Amino acid sequence: MSKVRVNSFSVSLDGYAAGPNQSVQNPLGIRGPELFQWFFSTRTWKYMQGQEGGSSGVDNQWAERGMENIGAWILGRNMFGPVRGPWPDESWKGWWGDEPPYHVPTFVLTHHPRQPLEMKGGTTFHFVTDGIDAALQRARDAAGDKDVRIGGGTATIQQYLRARRIDELHLAVRPLLLGSGENLFAGLDLPALGYRCTEHAPTDSALHILLKKET
Repeated sequence: MSKVRVNSFSVSLDGYAAGPNQSVQNPLGIRGPELFQWFFSTRTWKYMQGQEGGSSGVDNQWAERGMENIGAWILGRNMFGPVRGPWPDESWKGWWGDEPPYHVPTFVLTHHPRQPLEMKGGTTFHFVTDGIDAALQRARDAAGDKDVRIGGGTATIQQYLRARRIDELHLAVRPLLLGSGENLFAGLDLPALGYRCTEHAPTDSALHILLKKET
């Protein structure tokens, strides 16, 4: 049976998944890239960038798991880009250049309509204006028997957690403190929502935790 998953989602020890003051120059916020140092060193990341090398240990194993069996993605608008309000035009096509890393239909939550955007490598961005459940249904339809991966950002994952739509959540907890930014756990009672830790694995770079929703 297909699942709704969050994978390779990095958080600091104090729960922040992005730093403060996000901008075009700092899409992950101040110090945000530090959260993903465990991922940037992996063979999976290097391959995504068209490069060779990278680590092949436990961090890479979790990164690989996150890329398996994905038939569609869901992104919040901030994950797609820094543009706010109505789209002034269609010149912004994402952070990733002509060939984004998704390679499957990708559904972007927004309040403002926009025509689908077809990119190289199999990614087509679809802009969904009628909420998280509508986006999830469209993603499920597109994914077929494969899983739907929710890429973030923080507010989007919180919405799906509160609605108990996420089946599995893989967190990579980095050994650092950010102090401010976007806190994944703010206002969430994960045990009350039915989530339990079912797997954990420490590395030099992160503590990998898998949370699953009880049926």
